[in-house]
Amino acid sequence: MTIDLQGVNHITLACSDLPKSIAFYRNVLGATLKAEWPRGAYFELGDLWLCLELAQNVTPRGDDTHIAFNCTESAFDYTADHIAESAQQWKENTSEGASLYFLDPDGHKLELHAGSLQSRLAHYEKMRPEGMRFFH
Repeated sequence: MTIDLQGVNHITLACSDLPKSIAFYRNVLGATLKAEWPRGAYFELGDLWLCLELAQNVTPRGDDTHIAFNCTESAFDYTADHIAESAQQWKENTSEGASLYFLDPDGHKLELHAGSLQSRLAHYEKMRPEGMRFFH
């Protein structure tokens, strides 16, 4: 038997106000609401299964941990402008590729990014930052 991880199955985020979070993910991020119950909701966002779960205490992280959503370069500016109208930014982009770093209603750190692992690695292989090693 071997380890057989194939990617992310789903992400669950705690929320303090379920209707407000449902509205954010549906109206601001364009997620498709698939099911809702008194303490939660399921969304589809591209290939992602996203779950919201009502919680009494939601504690945003103080570090750089975040979830990044993919976006095509051609749709990035429109999508970023749409999100920026409703969401607070938590960080400015200083990395390769277009990114918008924003918060959901409970302060979960999210990112809209146009790029891929391959484009990020190609960028750093050209720059060769000190101490960075590459594995092929």
